[in-house]
Amino acid sequence: MKSFFKEILITLAMAVIICVGFRVSLQTFGIFMTSMEPNFHEGQRLLVNKIAYVFGEPQRGDVVIFHAPNNGGDYIKRVIGLPGDTVEIRSRAVYVNGKRLDEPYIMDPPTYTLDKMTVPPDEYFVLGDNRNNSNDSHRGWTVPREDIVGKAWLSTWPPDTWGVVPTYPLNEQLTASMVK
Repeated sequence: MKSFFKEILITLAMAVIICVGFRVSLQTFGIFMTSMEPNFHEGQRLLVNKIAYVFGEPQRGDVVIFHAPNNGGDYIKRVIGLPGDTVEIRSRAVYVNGKRLDEPYIMDPPTYTLDKMTVPPDEYFVLGDNRNNSNDSHRGWTVPREDIVGKAWLSTWPPDTWGVVPTYPLNEQLTASMVK
């Protein structure tokens, strides 16, 4: 009889550990706006990896969820500029450290301009994929590192969007263009 209760306690303890582990490392996020179209749509649900940046930092091209400035909600955007980078938007294109980005994932090129700015230390410059319909860093704010919740990892709803969130290697693009 003691063995039976011991088995039950061990099973319950394992269940609690697994549940707490999932809760600490993963979170669901619902898309409620159109700022990330054509890649993410209203009503879509994502699984967010909250420990993705425990051992590393966000990279250019990562899709991140973060606490929005001044309103307490959460936003989803793509990281474009890292701390210390210069970012400029002109001639319907985004330039990072003087290099034009090739962005096949955006809905339309930006119709606005942004004078060259340097991303502050421990902050990130983010843009929505729907460049002309997004409240993002082109409006003058950046995202402090501590406000980043995690990296978009899996699309879980609706079923036709199931799968790993695609990434675009903007770091490789900038590195390759610097070598030429």
